[in-house]
Amino acid sequence: MKKVLFDVAVLIARVATGVVFMAHGLQKWQHGLGATTQGFREMGIPLPELSAGFASVVETVGGLFLILGLLVRPVGLLLLINMLGAIAFVHSTKGIMVTEGGWELAGALGALGLLFLAVGGGRIGLDALFGAIFRRRAERRAAEGDMSAGAHRRGGGPLTPSEPTTSERPNVPRQPTASRSDVSDEEMRDIDALVSDDQPEHRKPPNR
Repeated sequence: MKKVLFDVAVLIARVATGVVFMAHGLQKWQHGLGATTQGFREMGIPLPELSAGFASVVETVGGLFLILGLLVRPVGLLLLINMLGAIAFVHSTKGIMVTEGGWELAGALGALGLLFLAVGGGRIGLDALFGAIFRRRAERRAAEGDMSAGAHRRGGGPLTPSEPTTSERPNVPRQPTASRSDVSDEEMRDIDALVSDDQPEHRKPPNR
């Protein structure tokens, strides 16, 4: 709820401030850049041609951008610089009240520019819309990168037919075993008798 109230308050402040700046900027364009430059020269503003062009563009375009909520922080900085110049070179020696040429209006508008520079334009505006779009694209690219990295960690893709699926057993030399043909029949009978727990019969030596 607090965020919603903040966004609505910033929106109202942006639109009101933008309308005021646009009105002053359009007034300068209606009078003509030459007349605005001459007025700046008479007020003692340095570099009157450059200052008049800067003030006319920043107030008109900056006011429009504030209403739309586009580039709110940079616009706030430019409007703050514009108002500081107006206070320093025109209004500082004439008191506070705007009816006497004081810095009342310029100070309030400059403070609003500083506020927008610090807090931005809230969630109701083009800055918030573009920011949400860019964040979604970045999150999508990050998710795709994580999926690719996970696939590489799990083995780098499916196995090809040439890759073995099981590990080969080490080649251990086998011990030679005696074949049955190398043992005589008599020795085999003795072995069979030992296995069956039967003592072999005593055989008479052959007659010589």
